[in-house]
Formats: sequence, structure tokens, C-alpha cells
Amino acid sequence: MPELVFFSGTMDCGKSTLALQIEHNRSARGLSGMIFSRDDRAGEGKLSSRLGLVTDAVEVEDGQDLYAYLVDHLSRGGRADYVIADEAQFLAPEQIDQLARVVDDLGLDVFAFGITTDFRSKLFPGSQRLVELADRVEVLQVEALCWCGARATHNARTIGGVMVVEGAQVVVGDVTHSADEVGYEVLCRRHHSRRMTAATARAAALSPDVLPVPST
Repeated sequence: MPELVFFSGTMDCGKSTLALQIEHNRSARGLSGMIFSRDDRAGEGKLSSRLGLVTDAVEVEDGQDLYAYLVDHLSRGGRADYVIADEAQFLAPEQIDQLARVVDDLGLDVFAFGITTDFRSKLFPGSQRLVELADRVEVLQVEALCWCGARATHNARTIGGVMVVEGAQVVVGDVTHSADEVGYEVLCRRHHSRRMTAATARAAALSPDVLPVPST
């Protein structure tokens, strides 16, 4: 039976790599997929992995009807044996409904990949709808690690290495960025709640307040 499957995890846990692997495995067997993405780090109309792999994708726009797009593609003689939707957290809830309809009405497997919560630990609307509708939710087992070595469970937004907790929910960035840019860092729950990033931890370790006092 076709399924809507949601693969979730923090940033840097290999979601896009898995999406590309699924695409490779199925295309190697002669199948043809429709790939949707939004706000990928490699630019518009791309699905990319931090390992350097990249493929073309359909860039999803605000208000776009994904079900209608698939129906139009098929009615024009196009082929789609399955659907991949990367960065699914950025999709609107109604677009997730449309992906579920692709499964139910068109009989296609849909594999959606995305992070569940934003930098404030709040659910993305698209991810929330996926949790509500998906036939399966798979938490990726490639664990991203906090700077302390513990399992990373939260995504933090940083500016100059300092964690911020206010701002728009969607600001495109990456876990690799220059010091002054908006970026992201994965943290364990303890250090996310303390707003302690790798940069602020290093600064604290170098503070004169915590250096040993020389004996006299």
C-alpha cells in the first residue's frame, strides 16, 4: 500500500542525504520520481546534502497546489512513480494535505523530510501536519551531536555564535556559516535551554572569572 512517510530529525542528521539515497535507489531500478523542495541551501530548485550531493527539484511556491501539479504532470504524459518532498517543514499545512491526497488518490508513495521544531522549540506548521497525517513517522538514527558530545535534540539560531530566540520562524541559513552571519547550531536540550552555544561555551572557558587563581 502507498504511504506518506515523514522522516524527521534535527539539522545535520542526514535527512537530505537519505532523500538522495532513496532517489538513487529507485531511479536505478527504472523508476521516476517527482522531487519537491523549498529553500534548499544549494539554491532554488535543488535538493542537496552537506556531503556535496545535489539533484534538481521543483521549487515549491507559496500557495502552490502540489496535488494539482502532479495531476497536470501526469495528464501531460509525464511519469511519477513516487514523490520526495525535502525541507517539508517549510510547506504549508494545506500542502501537506495535498501530499496525503497524492498517496490516497494517485496511489504514489510520498517521502517527506524535515525538521520538526524551529529555533524556539516550536513546531513548524508543516511538520505538525505531517505528524498528524503521516502513515509513519521515522526519526533518523544518525544522531547529530551537541558541542558537549550529547545527542542534539534542538535547533538553535545564532548570530555571531550567540543564540537568539526571537525573529521570523523561517530564515534560511546553515550549520556552516561565517561568524557574523545568521546560522544554526544543533544543541542538546540542556544547552538549548541555557542558550549556550559552542562559541559562548568557549568564551566562558576563557573568561578570567573561571581561570585558576595563581598561588602566591
